[in-house]
Amino acid sequence: MFRLLLLFIIGLSVPQTRPVQYGYIVVKEYPHDRTAFTQGLEFRDGFLYEGTGQVGRSALRRVELTTGRVLQEYQVPPPFFGEGITVVNQQIVQLTWQHQTGFLYDKASFRVLRSFQYPGEGWGIANDGKQIFMTDGTAQIRVWDPASLKETRRITVKDGAQPIPSLNEIESVKGEILANIWHSDRIARISPADGRVVGWIDLTGLLPVAERRNPEAVLNGIAYDAATDRLFVTGKLWPKLFEIRIVPK
Repeated sequence: MFRLLLLFIIGLSVPQTRPVQYGYIVVKEYPHDRTAFTQGLEFRDGFLYEGTGQVGRSALRRVELTTGRVLQEYQVPPPFFGEGITVVNQQIVQLTWQHQTGFLYDKASFRVLRSFQYPGEGWGIANDGKQIFMTDGTAQIRVWDPASLKETRRITVKDGAQPIPSLNEIESVKGEILANIWHSDRIARISPADGRVVGWIDLTGLLPVAERRNPEAVLNGIAYDAATDRLFVTGKLWPKLFEIRIVPK
């Protein structure tokens, strides 16, 4: 008992490591479809893959980075509200918001291979090649097996002892999960091992408020080009997509 008490006291005396604070530098700007209600974004094989939302306007797209031109598109039929997407094993997984239904597409043709079910809402989705990460608007990240698309565990995301709700669009980058916080200009850097927030990226001012014509034109869209180590971000109904470099504050 004495040893347990001593270990507890020592644990209390060890200072908690606070998340590192980051700012950004804009490397380059690219055009982005202002009508796209961006819900998911990934960069694969030289192209952007984008999932958009809203009933009757939801889509899966392949987009040319330099021009913003939509090269390929599949219209998600009503009543589904499209959400996040991720590219894995030459297939694309797309979530929907409140219908507890996801879709699996062939990456090349956008042909629907099948639908699948999951409980609760679907928000963001990403993968690290070995596992799929999925958000539902809470402080939890669900971990799925990429072959079965079945949940294997959950991670609660916390900054210290404080849970971080409203996790939205996510991306796997260099062993971390980057997550948009809905209606925030901050991105959390998360350890997938335990859900700990190891850093905050402040993107305040990236797109001026005057260029956000809708209250829902919020930061939402993270894509990483692993081949050239480029990070891209955009938002719902944003006219621009930004390549940024993260810098410590």
